Parts: sequence; C-alpha cells; structure tokens
Amino acid sequence: MSAPSLSSPSAPIGVFDSGIGGLTVVAELRRALPHEQILYVGDTARVPYGGKSAETVTRYSREISDLLVSEGAKMIVVACNTASALAVPSIALDYPVPMIGVLEPGAAAAVKATRSGKIGVIGTRATIASEAYKKAIRRLNPLLSVDAIACPLLVPLIEEGLLHDEITEAVLRRYLSPMLEKGIDTLVLGCTHYPLLKQAIRSICGSDIALVDSAENCALAVQELLKSNPSEESADSSPRLDILLTDSSEGFLRIAEKSLGLSIESLAVRRVGN
Repeated sequence: MSAPSLSSPSAPIGVFDSGIGGLTVVAELRRALPHEQILYVGDTARVPYGGKSAETVTRYSREISDLLVSEGAKMIVVACNTASALAVPSIALDYPVPMIGVLEPGAAAAVKATRSGKIGVIGTRATIASEAYKKAIRRLNPLLSVDAIACPLLVPLIEEGLLHDEITEAVLRRYLSPMLEKGIDTLVLGCTHYPLLKQAIRSICGSDIALVDSAENCALAVQELLKSNPSEESADSSPRLDILLTDSSEGFLRIAEKSLGLSIESLAVRRVGN
C-alpha cells in the first residue's frame, strides 16, 4: 500500500491522547504552526492507556482515528507514547491520511542529545514493556546504553492537576534516582503528560542532563511533513483549537489554559466505542 497523502490544506490537524497529556503536543504544534486548525480528542473516559493490553490500546486508537477522519482531519497525530508504541505500527497505513506518533521523533532527538551514550527513558508500563524506545534508539545507534523505567503513578497525578505538589515530587524522586545513579546524561520524557512536570523533573535532574520532550519533537516532525506538501503554502485557514472529550473532565480547561497557555474555541463530549 502506498503512503497516504494529505487532504485539504485548510482541514484541521487531528490529535489524540488518552487524556490531557496530548495537549503538550497541541501547545508545541501551536508554537510551530500558529495558523493551523487543530482538532483534539482526549479519551478521558478510558485514561490511562499505559496499563492496558496492546489489543485494547489498538482498538481505542482505531476508534479515535476513525472519529478524526470522519471529522475531516488531514492527518492524525498520535500524541500518546503508549499508542505510538503499540498501535501506530499496525494501523498507520489503514487510513487515507498520514499518521505520526511521538516515539520516533523522541528517539531521534535523544540520540542527537546524548554525549556519554547513556540515555534514560521514563514512560507508562505499556510503553516501557514494549521496549519501543530502546529499539528505536538502538536502530539509530546500537552502541548506546538505554535504561528505561515505568512510572505508572505520574499520569494519574497529572490528570488530577497535582503538578506542583510534594507528593508528585516525592514520586518523581523515587522513579528518577536509580537511573541518575547510573550516570545518564539524557532523559526522554516518554509520555506526553510528562512535559507538564518538566520544571519538577529539571529540579531533580539538574541542568547537566538533557531532557528530551517527545511533544516538542513530534511537533517538529509534523511541521516538516507539512512543509513537504506544496499545497500547504497556499492554505488559508483560521487558527483554532476544538476539543472533544470522551467524558467530562473537571480540570481539563484549567490545565490547558493555565499550564499550557492554550485558547480553546470549543469543548464538547463525544462518546466513542462501547
């Protein structure tokens, strides 16, 4: 099957994640592509994906990708490391529009950033168990050392809005200490929720460790893809952010607007799946 092509330049970029974490990708997309329309789906009814099976994550990803395509998205950005690791490889070519995950851009950035060859990766249980980052990094440079650790408590803490809380800091220290003791010089934030904790992570890791933000690098990959499409140069679309949630979320708007500086044009609840 040939690679899918972009549809109308004025159509929205479709983005999805299991919850609010993918809004870090939206924020980076807004910075890199300020004139684009963005349609974001947060699967708040089924968050988090990190503890679920590959089959379940793939089913959820198909359901939301189907929704984005039905809403006219010109591409699908999988702003979820778990779905990028477990679903994208098997479903990407099933859609008539391009699909980009966050994993490959993050791995490439880590390889570029490391000086000592010792890279740490933090992510959900499913992402870490898949070894997707380790494999992607070693495809680029098999000599690099990759130490990965699952951090299952972080997503629930972030979804609860506990971004600057002593409990969150204590959990971070517990997770990060072992790999810091191993002398990593680069840390991949292998979940799009984690950039919301970047300030706390930086205070624990110090300034000498490079933090690789999968959200930022995914946005740059989207930017490059759109630049490669000549019709995008003549696109005349009004920038807006429309959000669909699969269940109501009390802290969603507060985190989006205060932590990420996003302006939301519309917010609605849309049920998907069973």
